[in-house]
Amino acid sequence: MSNPGDRPISPLSISEALLWQSKLSWLLKAKWKAFWGEARTRILLWYVLILTFTFGLSVPIFIHLLFADIDSRVRQDMAEELEDFRNFLAGEFDFKNDEPDENGGDGQATRPKSADAFQLAQVASHSNLDSQSPKTETQLKRFFEAYMAHRIPEDEVYFIAFVGGQFYKSSPRARPKELGLEGAFMKRWAKQAQPEQGEHLSNDPDVGSILYIVEPVQSQGQPLGVFVIAHTTAGERAEGLAVIKVAAYVAVGVLLLAFFLVWLASGRVLQPLQTLATTVESVGESNLTQRIPVHGQGELARLATQFNHMMNRVETAFVSQREFVNDAGHELRTPITIIRGHLEVMDVHSVEQQETLAIVTDELDRMSRFVDDLIFLAKAERPDFLKLEVVDIGTLTHELFIKAQALAPRNWCLEEVAQGQAMVDRQRLTQAVMNLAHNATQHTQVTDTITLGSAIAKNKIHLWVRDTGTGIALTDQKRIFERFARAAHQHRRSEGAGLGLSIVKAIAVAHGGEVTLRSQLGEGSTFAIVLPLKPSAIDGDASASS
Repeated sequence: MSNPGDRPISPLSISEALLWQSKLSWLLKAKWKAFWGEARTRILLWYVLILTFTFGLSVPIFIHLLFADIDSRVRQDMAEELEDFRNFLAGEFDFKNDEPDENGGDGQATRPKSADAFQLAQVASHSNLDSQSPKTETQLKRFFEAYMAHRIPEDEVYFIAFVGGQFYKSSPRARPKELGLEGAFMKRWAKQAQPEQGEHLSNDPDVGSILYIVEPVQSQGQPLGVFVIAHTTAGERAEGLAVIKVAAYVAVGVLLLAFFLVWLASGRVLQPLQTLATTVESVGESNLTQRIPVHGQGELARLATQFNHMMNRVETAFVSQREFVNDAGHELRTPITIIRGHLEVMDVHSVEQQETLAIVTDELDRMSRFVDDLIFLAKAERPDFLKLEVVDIGTLTHELFIKAQALAPRNWCLEEVAQGQAMVDRQRLTQAVMNLAHNATQHTQVTDTITLGSAIAKNKIHLWVRDTGTGIALTDQKRIFERFARAAHQHRRSEGAGLGLSIVKAIAVAHGGEVTLRSQLGEGSTFAIVLPLKPSAIDGDASASS
């Protein structure tokens, strides 16, 4: 028996999950794209790039200067140590008067000048060393014994003594591999007769560089031995790098906080630009009243002020143009009506007169339609253009199909009928679809097929007119909805004033929708009016009219 809880997942639930996943993915991509498109994001990126470049350039320089300072200090310490060793070796201390002068006087001219030197004087006195420089290898060994017994070098410092060309003694600390008895340095230093200072780069990261000073010891021009002071720099450099690392961690934390604060501050500073973008998006042919609030002074305030001035000029010009078109249309209606009335009462007899009368009447009809279209487009920009009501889309589709069949003899076909209601202006929507159907008859032959249909999907109404006529070139598809625009192959006189599709677009936009077109030369065209079921932008008008 099957478990009642183990019911199979319906295909509908899977499709809904995939749909929601697709919507979420699209939303995240849109948010991510908008984030990277913001001005403050670009400012922050430039800020990060500049700081990264600055740090990337300054850190190696800082480390180089730090290591140079460490090496300089180490060399200075080694030089002071060598100076004390020379004084110790030369016996330049007054061993009999090695106590400091309690009265602070300078009675002893040979008293050591430093605490280390004074200590060495005590070492020499207590070690029963002769106050004179060593003359033999035995005396030199006693000097080395006394010196290294009481002078314990600091970490990473090594004292190495050679006597008679052979290694004799070194500080008790273990030496690096490079300073081993079989090393090249040790063999060379054992027999070196000239002072030397140098640096050796070790392959051992625990050693780093080896700084050294070589001091030969001679008696009457004859070599007795060699004293070497060596200092590895890895430890001190590591301490310096540790300090840099801590400073880097603190700097990174401060920079991250600074990035966040810069992000917030730049958003506040650039808020007028965001307001400007929002205002520009809300501006349309029927809404030119939007203005930007001006706060403070500066470039952004001046930009907002100039934008408001520009919108004032645009609104004034647009209102003047609309009023002109409306007034001109109404003024043209009167003479057209008068002329038509006189023509209708004229008594004509000849065939030529009748033909002339027919031509003039036809032109007057065309002018009258043109004037009506101009007045219609002028009204389309008014807030009371639509009279919304709840309309059954299925019933409206059948009515449109019946009316369209009377336009011209074609193979008319009703493809699909929507089931549902919507809040629209019945008369305006009928006019728009009839314009599309009339346009289809002008680009088809008697044997062609014209299809009407409607559907409701994703809270939108779709009304379309499809034909199997000549089609529209791609270059013309982008401009045929403009006023007075025609396809390249159309004739001006036979095809009207070029306002039919502009009227369709105006009606769709007034409903908060749009007009779409799919066409291919030689195969036909499909015009579709896509409207929301309840346009949010005109909810207030709808409630007022219903």
